[in-house]
Amino acid sequence: MSATVLSLKNVTIYQENRVILSQINLEVKEGEFLYIIGKTGTGKSSFMKTLYGDLQLTTGQGSIVGYDLLNLKESEIPFLRRKIGIVFQDFQLLPDRNVNENMLFVLKATGWTDKTEMQVKIDEVLDLVGLRSITNKMPHQLSGGEQQRVAIARALLNDPELILADEPTGNLDPQTSAEILGVLKKINENGKTVIMATHDYAVIMKFPAKTLKCEDSTIFEVVQKTV
Repeated sequence: MSATVLSLKNVTIYQENRVILSQINLEVKEGEFLYIIGKTGTGKSSFMKTLYGDLQLTTGQGSIVGYDLLNLKESEIPFLRRKIGIVFQDFQLLPDRNVNENMLFVLKATGWTDKTEMQVKIDEVLDLVGLRSITNKMPHQLSGGEQQRVAIARALLNDPELILADEPTGNLDPQTSAEILGVLKKINENGKTVIMATHDYAVIMKFPAKTLKCEDSTIFEVVQKTV
């Protein structure tokens, strides 16, 4: 049986004492691919922030990759984030370092020390996203799609149990969006659990998967055809 990567029971998410999403009950198993959809402002980002410890969970029960979200200590957050790969809409690459140096920065920050091992890992994740040839390029020399592929590779460096992608195609044209989702799907097929927040319905139609919708302060599963 597949292990449970994420479990939420009777969870309500608040931001500045305002209810964003209420009564969330959700279980995500190892190897699943899950979309979180909804219009801007319906709580997708707040949901994702709760999962990686940026928003404190105060109501209900929640566990993610073995961490208790309700009792998560500040000191545990860096360790939680080593087990979760996070991909943002705006790439968040360091502009003054080339691709290889961006990757090295993350590995050093998370405790890697062996230079040979670090380079092997960097080459491996860049291979996965089809970008082995651009290690010496600076972020500004890359297209938006290439920058997002680098961001996905970076999220894979510590072999996370779960990938959280928050609007990863939000700044990309339709063709590039489909390519990025193809990369995430490939990663999922290799056994990684992926949760992706998006409002890009075209992408969902192209790559159907289990879909939850944020609407009217609730989150519920939708059947693909009614998306």
